Amino acid sequence: MPKAKSKLVPRPPKVIYPSGCKELSEELNKEELVKRLKNLAKVFTEVGQDDNDDYVGLALFLASDFFLSHPSKDVRLLVACCIADIFRIFAPEAPYTHPGQLKEIFLFLVQQLRGLQDPEAPLFKRYFYLLENLAWVKSFNICIELDENQEIFCSLFKMVFSIINDKHQAKVKNFMLDMMCPLITEADAVSQELLDIILINIIEPHKSQNKEAYNLARDLIRRTSNAIEPYIQAFFNNSLVLGKRSESEVSGHIYRLIYELNNIQPSVLLAVLPQLEFKLKSNDENERKSVTKLLARMFSDPNSDLASQNKPLWLCYLGRFNDISVAVRTICVAHSQHFLVNQPLLIKDVTEMLQQRTHDKEESVRCEVVQTILAAAKKDLNCVSTELLECVKERTLDKMSKVRSSALMGLAQIYKNIMKMPDATPDQVTKVAWIRNKVLHTYYQNNVEDRILVEKILNTSLVPYSAEPEERMKTLFYLYAQLDEHAVKALNELLKYQYSIRCTVRQLLELHRCADTEERAKAMLPKINQLARCLREPTKAQDHLKKFNQILVKDIRIRQLLSKLLSGECTCKAAEIHVKEIMTKMGTSNTLYSVKVLLERIAPLLIDRVAISALMKFVDDAVRGLGEITDELRNASEAGMKLLMTLSFVFPGAFHTETAFEYLITFLRHEDETVAELTLQIFANTGQGLQEDFPNIYSSLLPVLQSMVKIGTPRQAKHAIKCIAVLCKNKEAIFGQVFEHLKRSLDFESANFETALVSIGHIAQLCPQEFAVDLKGIVARFIVKEVLMQDRSEPLDNEDSWCPDHMVSDETIAKIQGMKLIMRWLLGLKSNQSNLGISTLRMLHTNIAHEGDLMERGKVNKPEMARLRLAAGSCILKLVQESCYAELITHEQFQGLAVLINDPCYEVRVRFAQKLHRGLMNLRLPLQYLAILSLAGQEPVKEFKAQIKQFLIGNINKRREYMKQHSAAQAKTYSLLPEYVLPYTIHLLAHDSDFESYEDKPVLLNLRDCLLFVMDPLIKSDNHTFNFYKKLFDAIKQTADAQEPKDEDTNKKLYAVCDLAIDILMSKAPHFILKDYPANPMLPSKLFTAPNLNVNTKVYLPKDFPLLNKKKASMQAIPVSPKLTAATDTKNNTGIKVSARENKPNNAMKSSGRTKEGTKGQKTNTITEESKRSESRSPRKSDRKENEKVQNKTSTKLHSPARQKQTKLTDFATKRTKNDKQNLRQSPRKGKDAPLTPTKTSSKSSSQLVNGGRLQSANKTTPVKSKFVGKSPQRRDSDRRKIDNESGGSPSPAKRFKTSPIKGTRQVVKNLSPVLSSGSSSDKSGIAVRSSPRKRQADEKSLNKKPLPIKRTRMARGSQNSTDEDNIIPSPSSTNSSVSPRKQSKVVTDMPKKAYPIRSNVRRSASIPNGTSDGEEEGTPETVAVTSMSPKKRAAALAKAIETVGTEEEEEELNIKRRIRKRKR
Repeated sequence: MPKAKSKLVPRPPKVIYPSGCKELSEELNKEELVKRLKNLAKVFTEVGQDDNDDYVGLALFLASDFFLSHPSKDVRLLVACCIADIFRIFAPEAPYTHPGQLKEIFLFLVQQLRGLQDPEAPLFKRYFYLLENLAWVKSFNICIELDENQEIFCSLFKMVFSIINDKHQAKVKNFMLDMMCPLITEADAVSQELLDIILINIIEPHKSQNKEAYNLARDLIRRTSNAIEPYIQAFFNNSLVLGKRSESEVSGHIYRLIYELNNIQPSVLLAVLPQLEFKLKSNDENERKSVTKLLARMFSDPNSDLASQNKPLWLCYLGRFNDISVAVRTICVAHSQHFLVNQPLLIKDVTEMLQQRTHDKEESVRCEVVQTILAAAKKDLNCVSTELLECVKERTLDKMSKVRSSALMGLAQIYKNIMKMPDATPDQVTKVAWIRNKVLHTYYQNNVEDRILVEKILNTSLVPYSAEPEERMKTLFYLYAQLDEHAVKALNELLKYQYSIRCTVRQLLELHRCADTEERAKAMLPKINQLARCLREPTKAQDHLKKFNQILVKDIRIRQLLSKLLSGECTCKAAEIHVKEIMTKMGTSNTLYSVKVLLERIAPLLIDRVAISALMKFVDDAVRGLGEITDELRNASEAGMKLLMTLSFVFPGAFHTETAFEYLITFLRHEDETVAELTLQIFANTGQGLQEDFPNIYSSLLPVLQSMVKIGTPRQAKHAIKCIAVLCKNKEAIFGQVFEHLKRSLDFESANFETALVSIGHIAQLCPQEFAVDLKGIVARFIVKEVLMQDRSEPLDNEDSWCPDHMVSDETIAKIQGMKLIMRWLLGLKSNQSNLGISTLRMLHTNIAHEGDLMERGKVNKPEMARLRLAAGSCILKLVQESCYAELITHEQFQGLAVLINDPCYEVRVRFAQKLHRGLMNLRLPLQYLAILSLAGQEPVKEFKAQIKQFLIGNINKRREYMKQHSAAQAKTYSLLPEYVLPYTIHLLAHDSDFESYEDKPVLLNLRDCLLFVMDPLIKSDNHTFNFYKKLFDAIKQTADAQEPKDEDTNKKLYAVCDLAIDILMSKAPHFILKDYPANPMLPSKLFTAPNLNVNTKVYLPKDFPLLNKKKASMQAIPVSPKLTAATDTKNNTGIKVSARENKPNNAMKSSGRTKEGTKGQKTNTITEESKRSESRSPRKSDRKENEKVQNKTSTKLHSPARQKQTKLTDFATKRTKNDKQNLRQSPRKGKDAPLTPTKTSSKSSSQLVNGGRLQSANKTTPVKSKFVGKSPQRRDSDRRKIDNESGGSPSPAKRFKTSPIKGTRQVVKNLSPVLSSGSSSDKSGIAVRSSPRKRQADEKSLNKKPLPIKRTRMARGSQNSTDEDNIIPSPSSTNSSVSPRKQSKVVTDMPKKAYPIRSNVRRSASIPNGTSDGEEEGTPETVAVTSMSPKKRAAALAKAIETVGTEEEEEELNIKRRIRKRKR
């Protein structure tokens, strides 16, 4: 039935119009149609829902195509309003039943709603009515039942988000939401397209481009959160888990979308957040980065409680701080700033993670940690804990400059911000107070870049140069007064270093005023180099400054600006202007950066005359106890005066004003002695030209100075005399006026006795000749006889080693000042007139030797004796800074002076070391005095010992830098190069008072500590050369002690100390390789006699002395010419290493012989062995390339009669068993001892080696069958161990390698030549071996002929039945063989030359008979005693050897390798 009805076409209903409305038709013109539609729309607004039956036809008529597609927008708008009213009138049912018609109508309504875009349009009210009507009635809900409803909804939502703007009122937005929300909450489903339209508006860039659309989407999500949540979860599930992505823009911004949704409505992500935990652990680094960044923002947002609600996710996020990816760790660290500021509850966890990342191995991560903490501190200092600030403090010492600079600049900025805050709390000020000290401590670093950074921070943050002079000086005063001691020293050094740079630039400008000559160019180059070392990258800076110097030659204006910049009259503002003008004239050249840094370092940006006047006013208030500075600062007056004293040295021109000098005279008359002393020093620094420029000031100042010289304190008198010397042109006349008064005060009863002693001493130093007669009498009759040699008062009972200054007696003070008076007079004389220097040094030495009690009457207590011997030592140090007195000091006096660094009194040791260090750093003391620091190796106080170590390192670096900077210093290498301190050190230690015998083991151990204390910084330096040290020590062992050259015990002690130095050297260089050194070592003739021609290779250490060099690497001694300079050519030392195994008890080290050149012919000297029973020494494995070079050289030069090269020696050692059988120890494998191989040989047939000589064997030998023949390797090893245990000559089995035969290996023995001219050769043991007459004749002829190439014999390991004699394989090409090749058997002559396979890891160091390069094999037995044999025995040995060599394939492979090596050679 329904089908039949469906086929019927219904009749369209009749169109009925409301009363008062005219009929609508298509024939009407536009104006009439609009007029009638307006009337109809007005009527429809008043029609209720009860009167809807009659208007079905009208509703259908209005929905016709004519009206929906009418060209007039007014018609379309009115029709849309009418249709909206029709939906209201017919609600809840609609007169439109066809789905297609409904879709068309609603799409039409969507198009009309676009008119809401402009609220100022004339028709906006009617559009608003349309929106209100649709939203009120929820007309779009009709579309929910349509199949294509999502298309309508997407069109509607897209339109709404596109038209909304900030001009719309809130009610418009609310109606939009009312219209859109039901379409989500009441719909059966939300399509992905619709979801994308909503979500795209909450992420960038849409979020920023249309904020109203974002707000609308946000409100829409919040209102529909429950309904939209499943679709959002499904979307993220597809994207995160399944990896499905939609085609919209949202799919590429998943994590941004999660973040925004979390901010808008966190509840919609309840099922999404657990998925992020798995993403954090993904193997994909990009995913981990994205998720980490997302969670960091979500957790760190203000008022976010996500961490507390989702603890597992929070802990998983913290784990990313330790992620393997640098980028992930960096993201975690970078976002920590927001945690510190926004999340107080999470600060503890984040702080722990940041503390760990401060030690990250990546520079970028550490730098990010620093920047994060500092950024948080700049926002809110209270949110950054002290622990985090300590982390930044630690990074100021980071190894990377970028991290250091970030930390320092950031801390300085925080300090500046807090200090400028008017409402800063005391806690905040205290929290950043350490920053000023830490920044200045960085100036102690040697890095130029760090120093430049500190100077920049000082001018910009600590004391901003842009502030007004009064405010700037107040800040500087507060800063200086609140710094710690080390920071004050650093600031003083900073200012003085800038002053030195200014002086260098000023000297360069003065050179530009001279004529353009070659001498001027040569004089400019050192100045440019010196300035380049003050800048970053000195090499580049040097090139830049050379170009800048060329610009100075041409540009007069730049020279004028530089001169004004360096003048004392330049103001801070003018300096800034001058720098800018110079930079402008420089343009954009490559030299711009270096010149800019240089100008910043020399420009007076903080101090000028106006600033000094302002500072004087603050200091005056502090001295008088007035003003707020006195209330806030402790010791403000002293700090202010010290600041003025430092500035007076650096900026003397800024003090050259009448106002400044008037303030200084006021300070000079102050009752505080410290203020007066500092004022005198300021006058000494700034008083040049005062007499001419300010005569009134001079006339009022001079009487004050004279009064202080007469009756002032000793320190005031000292500085007053210096001021008179600077201020007055006729200083001799003024000194003459006060000298008579001072002589009258030389009385023990005088109140100014000490002042008189000090004044006379300083006058004597400044005018030694003018008062020479009076001074000679004063010194001889009063100072020496009445002061130093008399003990008038009884000593106070005091068993302490030191006492405070106020407890020192007046008599002791007088003695100290008396010694200083004599010392100052001698410094002024600078000559040894009447042997004054000798007698003074003798007197001072006696004082030290008597421990401070010169006359040894026992009337001086211990603390005062300590002060007296310290004063005596200090006077000697002052005197020897003059070369005329340094030459007078004797060995005993120097050694007595050195003992002060080991004085029983700790204060004496500390003060003496400081004075010694000061003289050494000024390069005034000779190099010999650097050796005194070696005695600090026995210092018991670790802190003081470490300080002296720094003194030593600092002086070594200072001397090397000085030699680099001054080309003229190359002529004084022996007095400046720190390596030359070792001869002085060895001589000083050899004369240690406790060193009575060279076999005194405890004392030797202490001396080794002293040597190690000095050698450790020398050897660790970059430009050390072990060959130089070894040549130096060998040269000393060839000399005698010049102090007691005939005393054998003294020389032996000297040699023992040399052996200690060699042991330390070899322990530092286990793989010792001789290399060429450009200079020959020079020994001081004052300490050592001329070298002896005989090489002293004897070891003078006790037999059981524990050496540092466990492997006991040894070297042949290098002979030295009779001159002081070592004459041995380093090119003859071929760099071959020679080592020895560890000595056993009752064994002595052997001496080695060396040939030397005689006047008529070549002679060979041999050194007999110290003990017949010594242990064999195995050669170390040397560098392959080095030995290939050696082979090329030694093949032609080894046997030169004029000069013989050193080659690698193979030492032999014998050890007797209980049965007096000789056991030959084989070489160890990889440093371990090998078992013994017992053989029977005649005592007269021991083989012999000489340096450069060939291996020889006796003619008569008795072969003895080995005990191990016919046994398995395991059994042979067992028998060997039994024999070893019986003889006691072998280590335990655990320390040995088994020496079972290895297939394809062989033993190799070097042939060394020439032999002794007597016809017998000698090895290190001194045992002579006879050779055949033919052999002897051949050797005698070889001495006068061209030397033969090196030959090497081989030992085959195949035959176990033959002795060592039977294992010798002669060289077919050897001309010195004891057996003629013609008498050899056919088996021998027909033997293939290259049929001996060897392993690939052998050393190539000598030529073998067949012409290939070969060497000893690692791990194979060493050389054995070799004797001559008959041809039959040789043939038998050869046949047996051939049977035991490797397979044919191994032989062929070896032949190929040999051919390759031969071609390379």
